[in-house]
Amino acid sequence: MQLTCQRGPLTAAFQMVGAAVPSRTTKDILKNVKLEVGPQGAILVGTDSECSLRCQIPDIETTARGVALLPTARVMQILRELSDEIVKIDVTADAIWIRSGFSEFRLSAEDPADYPPVADFQDEDYFILPKNEFRQAIRRTIFATDPESTRYALGGVLIELTPERATLAATDSRRLAVMHIPAKAHGTAPAGGTQPIIPSKGMQLIEKSLGDSDEEIHLAVHANDVVVRSGTTVISTQLVQGRFPDYRKVIPSSHQTAIDLPVGPFYSAVRQAQIVTNEESRGVDFTFADGTLRLSSQATDIGQSKIELPISYDGPELKITFDPRYVADFLRVLDAAGQAQFRIIDQDSAAVLVSEDRYTYVIMPLSRD
Repeated sequence: MQLTCQRGPLTAAFQMVGAAVPSRTTKDILKNVKLEVGPQGAILVGTDSECSLRCQIPDIETTARGVALLPTARVMQILRELSDEIVKIDVTADAIWIRSGFSEFRLSAEDPADYPPVADFQDEDYFILPKNEFRQAIRRTIFATDPESTRYALGGVLIELTPERATLAATDSRRLAVMHIPAKAHGTAPAGGTQPIIPSKGMQLIEKSLGDSDEEIHLAVHANDVVVRSGTTVISTQLVQGRFPDYRKVIPSSHQTAIDLPVGPFYSAVRQAQIVTNEESRGVDFTFADGTLRLSSQATDIGQSKIELPISYDGPELKITFDPRYVADFLRVLDAAGQAQFRIIDQDSAAVLVSEDRYTYVIMPLSRD
């Protein structure tokens, strides 16, 4: 089998698929990327047995069909170092030859029959999601997961799918991130929708693989996994088995105070207040009074800080303590030029931060006792 292609597209496809290849594994076969050349062109496949990725190599020339295993680390090193734009891959019974310009490499070949099967996207019933909004929703929720939790469902992102809307939700029991995006159903949608929980590792792979083009993606839900098709790339990941908390009950239905804040300056103030904190004293006091937000922190053996931010608030003084890391996580994924709203009940109740585009974040205050 012989394959000729451009180095740039081949390298990009190989990097994408390589994200699914485990860096450490007891199954040496998984350290390879599988190359499939068939009637639909050339496909690269990577998997760690839980998450898998298939990516088509564009603009290839080939005279034969076949399958081969490419050692991921070695081939990636070769592609990065080549300078000629044309790459030729020749596969024989016992070797893989990579040639480009005046460079030639011979790598040992492994039996592709030992590689685990990786399913393609073959579903007729699936959900259609806007790619850019889906990527944004992943970035705005995945940080709130807790992969180390003994409550295993907290290690993933819930996707609640209906023919009209997709809701992504994640929580580590100390904060909750929820975002809504539009959705459509193709074929027969499950009655009442579906609610798969995708592990954070699988979500990271999906987010990295979506690309920058503004198009739709297809998401099919099965009993034990989900499969996502984005252009010529297909990502599959096993699901988290467990029950996700009812996120609706966590979001307060009312509040006493709503304060509008500019994202960029607020984020800067929170980051500054975070400097004078440590593991024993994570709390920062957020005091709203007289048109000013004052952030103050104090840590033994470090010192103290006070940062003030002018705001449009003229109500009674309100003081509430938060872990600044959790507030910063919310602000970090927003447009710095936008506005966010702080909705507060009292100093002991969960507070809600909302953006201007269907993004809700619930955070529990800290006790100062």
